[in-house]
Amino acid sequence: MENETIGLLVHAVGRTGVLHQLTGVIARHEGDISTVEILSNRPEEARTYFEVTLPGGPEKLLDDLKQLPIVRHVELVKTFQTIYGKRVIIAGGGAQVGQVAVGAISEADRHNIRGEHISVDTIPLVGEQKLADAVRAVARLPRARALVLAGSLMGGDIETAVREVRRQGLLVVSLNMAGSVPEAADLVVTDPVQAGVMTVMAVADTAKFTVDRLKRRVF
Repeated sequence: MENETIGLLVHAVGRTGVLHQLTGVIARHEGDISTVEILSNRPEEARTYFEVTLPGGPEKLLDDLKQLPIVRHVELVKTFQTIYGKRVIIAGGGAQVGQVAVGAISEADRHNIRGEHISVDTIPLVGEQKLADAVRAVARLPRARALVLAGSLMGGDIETAVREVRRQGLLVVSLNMAGSVPEAADLVVTDPVQAGVMTVMAVADTAKFTVDRLKRRVF
């Protein structure tokens, strides 16, 4: 049997060492944890979500988790990858972010109808440090595949952050704006709606579009 990635939602009693006990059981079943999120951690209830790749079926793992004295209930759920899929993040000025989102959401809808799973997240931000922090944080977001920077002027530490996340494999698309960020991005697009469309096309498996094969990077 091929390795299977499953979602687990564990309801337990909130106390020190809950995560240690849960991951210990998963490790004994040779489970490879790709995602873990503590949804709540109160004395009366601790809810923890895992995405785990297993060499076999999940039945024995679920049984052993339920045997732990701290565990009240274990649910087998669909993974975030299955439901929400790849993530496109749009950050920058509110008006530009909104226009990029129009293109990205419309294009994502077209591909999702064909079996893709692409979600679009937006965050309007102002200020060099806030934007630089946001850029760096995208590389830590689960399933984030691309970032669109939408604004009129971006440079300085934002440019440095863009180069950092690109080295980590994140696709960065920039509007054609003042500042040094366009020089650091993978792709520069003048029209915000088109920027959203092209970003989604770049991450969609159902699209025949690859940024690396473009003969120019500014549109």
